[in-house]
Amino acid sequence: MKKHKAKKHAKKNKGFSLIELLIVVAIILIIAAIAIPNLLRSRIAANEASAVGSVRTLNTAEVTYNTTYPTVGFTGLANLGPVAGGASPSSATAGLIDANLASGVKSGYNFTVTPVIPSSGPSTDYQSAAAPVTPGTTGQRYFCSDSSGVIQYNATAATGATCAGGANTPI
Repeated sequence: MKKHKAKKHAKKNKGFSLIELLIVVAIILIIAAIAIPNLLRSRIAANEASAVGSVRTLNTAEVTYNTTYPTVGFTGLANLGPVAGGASPSSATAGLIDANLASGVKSGYNFTVTPVIPSSGPSTDYQSAAAPVTPGTTGQRYFCSDSSGVIQYNATAATGATCAGGANTPI
């Protein structure tokens, strides 16, 4: 008779140990800690670039509006907005900017356009401003422009009612 030797089977470990999993999680957290601030800075830069582009669009829309409706002059943000339901453009809805910008909020910035209304006659000037919805998160800088077409910014505070205050820097 042959004796069968009992084979000793070593228990095979399948899967990862707790230490290995903790090391992987720690590595992922370190990578995230490096990447997330860069991602936030990139988003702020993109929002600021969009805000500058939108202020340029507002400048162009104001000049077009002033040329098209000389008896009115410059106008506010709402009048530059899209025409509803296939109607023809008018001084109340000129159709010069899209609905997003006309709403006053776009890409993390709040937009305002204020015409300077003289005691009589058409508006001869306007002030446009772009302020971050959440300063430090959606944008760092505040932007403004007027009928000169020069876009200016202030890195620390809202540009106020006028771009001519001297505390702003042209772009």
